[in-house]
Amino acid sequence: MAGCCNPIDYRRLFSRKYASRDARRYRRRGLGTTSRALVDLAGDVEGATVLDVGGGIGAIELELLAAGAERATNVELSGGYEEAASALLSERGLSDRVERRVADFVSEGNAVEPHDLVVLHRVVCCYPDVDALMGAAAEHARRRLVLTYPQEHLLMRLGLRVINLWLRVSGCGFRTYVHPIARILGAAEVHGLRLERREHQGFLWESAALVR
Repeated sequence: MAGCCNPIDYRRLFSRKYASRDARRYRRRGLGTTSRALVDLAGDVEGATVLDVGGGIGAIELELLAAGAERATNVELSGGYEEAASALLSERGLSDRVERRVADFVSEGNAVEPHDLVVLHRVVCCYPDVDALMGAAAEHARRRLVLTYPQEHLLMRLGLRVINLWLRVSGCGFRTYVHPIARILGAAEVHGLRLERREHQGFLWESAALVR
C-alpha cells in the first residue's frame, strides 16, 4: 500500500509461511483479543458488505460473515496470504461471498466500491502517511469504520523502535509507526465520520469505531 514500504519488502515479511502460521493459529484458537474487539465494535452486520483492508488471511471477515454480513472484500498488498485464505474460505463454504484483491489500497482504492463497513486491523501502524490511509478508508465506509492502532505510550514506542532496528539490520525496508491518535481519528472525521467508541485492548492496542 502506498508509502508503507517497498512491496517486495512487505511480501518478504508477510509471506506464505507467515500466512500459514496465522491460519493454523486461527483454526486452533479462533480470533485473537484485538480481532474480537473489532467484531464487537462492528455491531449488527446483518446484510452488510465488509471491506477488510490489509486483512491477511481474512479471519475477521469470516467471523463477520458468520454473524450475518452478506459479502466481503479483502484488499491485501501481499500475495503470500492467498493460498491460506482460499483454503479457509473453501473449508467454510464461503468462497463465493468473498472477493480477494492483491493491490495497493491507497493508490488503487478507486477500483474498489464503497462498503457498509470498513475494517483496519493493525494496519495504521504500517503506514507513514496516515492521512492518506484514513482518508481512503473513510471514503469507502458507507456506515462504519472500525480499526486498531498502537496506544501512545513510551513502551509501545520503544517496542516498535526495537522492531524497526531488527528490520533495518535484516535488510528489510518495512517499518512500523505510532501515529498520534488525534491525527488518526481526525483524518477520518475530515471525511464525514464521527467517533462513536474507543476501547483499550490490553496495554498496547486501542480499538475505535467511527460512524457516518
